Amino acid sequence: MIMILTAFAIFILVAIAVSVIGMRMWVQPKEAIERVTGVAMDIPEAAPKHPSLVFHELVQKLGDVLPASPKDVSIMHRRLIKAGLRGPNALKIFYGCKVFFGVAVPVIMSILVAGSPADASNKFVAVLAAVAAGFFGPNEYVNILSKRRQKEIQRGLANSLDLLVVCVESGLGLDQSILQVSKELEYAHPEICEEFMLVNLELKAGKRRVEALRNLAERTSVDDLKKLVAVLIQADRFGTGVAQSLRQHADFMRVHARQVAEEKAAKLGVKLIFPIFFCILPSLFLVTVGPMAVKIVRELGPMMNNM
Repeated sequence: MIMILTAFAIFILVAIAVSVIGMRMWVQPKEAIERVTGVAMDIPEAAPKHPSLVFHELVQKLGDVLPASPKDVSIMHRRLIKAGLRGPNALKIFYGCKVFFGVAVPVIMSILVAGSPADASNKFVAVLAAVAAGFFGPNEYVNILSKRRQKEIQRGLANSLDLLVVCVESGLGLDQSILQVSKELEYAHPEICEEFMLVNLELKAGKRRVEALRNLAERTSVDDLKKLVAVLIQADRFGTGVAQSLRQHADFMRVHARQVAEEKAAKLGVKLIFPIFFCILPSLFLVTVGPMAVKIVRELGPMMNNM
């Protein structure tokens, strides 16, 4: 009974808080305009919105509630760009998610631990851990997206570099080669093609090639792509042949990939020791020695009892 009353009280408090926020965000501006102008506003009925869009707008408005320093905003904006979240409201939505989950997860945890027989200190620690998980969970989600995107870019870099070498050696310029690679590998490797397309758009906007390439390296933070950008910048600065530089760099990356694969293969034997020792050997020991142990117990058991 106490658990039901507690859940009902928390539900009432959350409903009141959401209603107050809704009144302040949507109803009050209309009333203020009507008081100033003295004319009632006739707003046409808007088309019904999908629930996901309503939640999107709510999270975006909650993002304006959480204050953040300019330094943290710039750092978080770079992380969002690295993760591929580059919408105009991505930062507001991110901070709105931090506020939403920072409140919703502790409320859910409070409902779950309200009727448990645990100590009050343990309940407080659980709620505090829920606050930390809800508030810092979006940060970890962005980090996971960033690492996944970097792996996809790393995976598509080899094919992109080979196609870039073919385009440059066939007579195309570097800018046109980058554009052609972004078109040809759009479905196979969309992440790196998106980055190349952004480079092409920056070049069309008037940026220098060196600056556009450095922005590419900064956006992705992939080591092999940074090396490729350094090779292209050096070739452009010293006037060396771009095709020859790309060909040598492609050979270097191919050798480096082979060495990385050989290193992983050499580590495989050491990594298999623990699964073999804890998973395979006990079952093998049970199958081979188990019947003999049962037979020994059956044979020696009566002899031990007679003695």
